[in-house]
Amino acid sequence: MSRRSLHTPAPDAAALRARLDRAAKAAAAADTDALLIAPGSDLRYLLGQAGGSFERLTTLVVPADGVPALVVPKLEAPGYADVPTAELGIDILTWVDGDDAYRLVADRIGKARRVAVSDFTPALHVLALRSALGDAEQTLAGPVVRELRMRKDAAEIAALRAAGAAIDRVHARVGEWLRAGRTEAEVGADIAAAIVEEGHTVADFVIVGSGPNGASPHHDVSDRVIERGDVVVVDIGGPLPEGYNSDSTRTYAVGEPRDADVAPTYAVLQQAQQAAVDAVRPGATAESIDAAAREVIDAAGFGEFFIHRTGHGIGLDVHEEPYIIAGNTLPLEAGMAFSVEPGIYQPGRWGARIEDIVVVTETGVEAVNTRPHDLVVLEA
Repeated sequence: MSRRSLHTPAPDAAALRARLDRAAKAAAAADTDALLIAPGSDLRYLLGQAGGSFERLTTLVVPADGVPALVVPKLEAPGYADVPTAELGIDILTWVDGDDAYRLVADRIGKARRVAVSDFTPALHVLALRSALGDAEQTLAGPVVRELRMRKDAAEIAALRAAGAAIDRVHARVGEWLRAGRTEAEVGADIAAAIVEEGHTVADFVIVGSGPNGASPHHDVSDRVIERGDVVVVDIGGPLPEGYNSDSTRTYAVGEPRDADVAPTYAVLQQAQQAAVDAVRPGATAESIDAAAREVIDAAGFGEFFIHRTGHGIGLDVHEEPYIIAGNTLPLEAGMAFSVEPGIYQPGRWGARIEDIVVVTETGVEAVNTRPHDLVVLEA
């Protein structure tokens, strides 16, 4: 019966109330009668608590016009005890096993033409809600909520700065663990422990890609023994107690790189990453930032080895809007936060990536990661 607690520090009630009001207005603007927000990062954004998604239905009903309500199993309700429901103007509707929770939601919404459900609502709840809501059209809430979450307020930006500083402290210590004769898994375990030591609640991901493994952007760790002369990609991050995430990549060499082309190729990557950061400003499009990095890499003849988008938004999720990719014509606005992380990956040989989180300011850009971008050559 036990559930892992997801209790963490929450924004103040005034900030949450403003978010709920904006969510209701956004629903109305999208011609949607209600948002149904499942446990997860969207719920944390609106209530300050992520909750947990289980076989019993929990959902926050945010009507375009009316009083929001949290529908929650009675046995799960204590997990929301710290939510300032009175100050937020939220009704709590509890139910017990044997009740029809989906009918409870439908009765709360009333006659509806369109409702939007959280993007990651489990299918067992989506299908049951569809039956309970009758003829109401179901759409995704993501396009509505992302319009709110993409634009970070001052408190969120401060949280991202703190996350960036925490992960920078870990990168500053990588030389303690990364050396020849150790496996990627051994190095990764030490890094994961340091991520927590430096203020994160958990190490959400640790990539240690040595030698040919560095040419796989989403490599994890393996039992490969790190060798003298290896180039090693270290991509790490996780959430701070406030819920906001870090994500930063630096590339290391264990002793002098064995391949003669590492230095000139890495110089291209540095130039590309800096060009993309320099292009960030209000009004620039997301795709123009991707293009700024890609043009440098293409011109140097490495275009086929840059195999992913240049960046992704970050906040309560590691990957969220806006995505920095060709075809995304979204104009950037102050408060948007995302990664800038071009890479060059040569299969069977080695790879490299440089990643910072940046925030669009009123006049340009602020990087929340401040570690040097040079290839870090460690003692073997």
